[in-house]
Amino acid sequence: MKAWFKSGSPWIWLNAGSVAISLILVFGLLGLIAIRGLGHFWPGQVLVTDYNIPGKSTQVIAGEIADKENVSVSRLQAAGLPVKNDSATLTRSLLKTGNRDITGTDFVWVINSWLHNGHYPKNMLTLERREWGNFYGYLHSVKENGKIIAEGDQAWQELQTRVNRALTIYDDIYDIEKHEIGAINAGLEQLRLKSRKMELNNTRNPAALADLAARKSELNTRYRRLEIQLQKLYHAFNRDSLTLRTVDGKATELPISKIIRAYHPNDMSLLDKMDFYFDKVHEFITADPREANTEGGVFPAIFGTVMMVILMSIIVTPFGVVAAVYLREYARQGWLTRTIRIAVNNLAGVPSIVYGVFGLGFFIYVLGGKIDLLFFPEALPSPTFGTPGLLWASITLALLTLPVVIVATEEGLSRIPASVREGSLALGATKAETLWRVVLPMASPAMMTGLILAVARAAGEVAPLMLVGVVKLAPGLPVDGNFPYLHLDQKFMHLGFHIYDVGFQSPNVEAARPLVYATALLLVVVIAALNLSAVAIRNHLREKYKSLEV
Repeated sequence: MKAWFKSGSPWIWLNAGSVAISLILVFGLLGLIAIRGLGHFWPGQVLVTDYNIPGKSTQVIAGEIADKENVSVSRLQAAGLPVKNDSATLTRSLLKTGNRDITGTDFVWVINSWLHNGHYPKNMLTLERREWGNFYGYLHSVKENGKIIAEGDQAWQELQTRVNRALTIYDDIYDIEKHEIGAINAGLEQLRLKSRKMELNNTRNPAALADLAARKSELNTRYRRLEIQLQKLYHAFNRDSLTLRTVDGKATELPISKIIRAYHPNDMSLLDKMDFYFDKVHEFITADPREANTEGGVFPAIFGTVMMVILMSIIVTPFGVVAAVYLREYARQGWLTRTIRIAVNNLAGVPSIVYGVFGLGFFIYVLGGKIDLLFFPEALPSPTFGTPGLLWASITLALLTLPVVIVATEEGLSRIPASVREGSLALGATKAETLWRVVLPMASPAMMTGLILAVARAAGEVAPLMLVGVVKLAPGLPVDGNFPYLHLDQKFMHLGFHIYDVGFQSPNVEAARPLVYATALLLVVVIAALNLSAVAIRNHLREKYKSLEV
């Protein structure tokens, strides 16, 4: 045994075991997130059952079983439920009952032993709505302008046709309001700012004012035409409705314009469920959020996260590389340089919220306020850059990750042999040429390593972003078809903040919980994709400049 310890084998096994345990924990965590998140999109069957609470009348309830747990009898008794103390624990289920506009809640805990006559009727209808969550019930008829046009078996096919028609009209309305009218409003705002600028500069040229008035009149004419078109679309959009009956016999009427999907979950084949599942996943990735971010998609958050990371990388890379080159290649190696390196290393350990406070105080209030005074006085008192936005968030995170890039680049420069520099200088190259053509290409993999570490940290940061630009729901993407096309002054959404908002600020916690897992998995995937892209570039550079190391 003593010889075995002296051989070093125990430490090899210890290291291997540590790596194995770490991998198991990482993949186990990812697996848990994936199962909890991706399982949310699978269509669940709707249970219809009698719920008999002792001492009360029996009621009929319907819903999807969202969760199950064992709970102590004493806890149920403390909640006022008439539970007999026959056993230590009972099983209860979380039932997603929907119909929040009727009952006031769409989740309810039920005791399994009080459920009777449970069944899964094939004609049970699930409606996914733009607001008020899901609706569960039985289809009675479809109406057009208040008149019944289909009942019974014919109503289902007619409903599908009308829902698809409403979705098409909704896309047309969205395109007009978001893009065409959005472009007109942007144009009118630009004309207003130009007029205000001439007023401030006392250069109210009659010809220029006439041109502005003509362009404004043209935009207003286009707006009136679109307004008439919108009125017709809204009339057609709100034309149809359907009548339904809940499981307890209540009749209700809903506009088809509020419905996104209508399906029979208990009558779906495996292929139907798979098609539904991938359609929901696609919607989650590509659609806008709705229902206080507890429904719909997260595309604005994906776009905002990726855009912010790209801008941060563009900003931090040149500054980090220049700082590292100066410290390693030009600065005199003495106590001052050592002090600067110590300061850079210490900056890497500063809490991120401190950077957020600095970004809010300096970048936004000081620098942004000065920019507004110098370049956008016509927009005041409404701030342009003197308010949190994409630019300030990117710069703040660039400042946060700058030490990582400096340290990684400097380490890469230090590994380049002095003989390489001396050989280049001996062949007649200047120091600048040696740096640009020899040293920096050989150090480029180390620069990419620093960038990879910076991206990994910045993409998951949330605390500083809450102060310098991120919001719960952004009205539009920071990139559109209106000049200047990339709007660095706009606020944006972020996957990390979206997780915080849905998980801790949502008014409907039970509905939001699966989306927390799904969004967390998506954030991991986005960060992994960004890192893998940087790794691929680094490997390409390493192979390209390998010959310089010979």
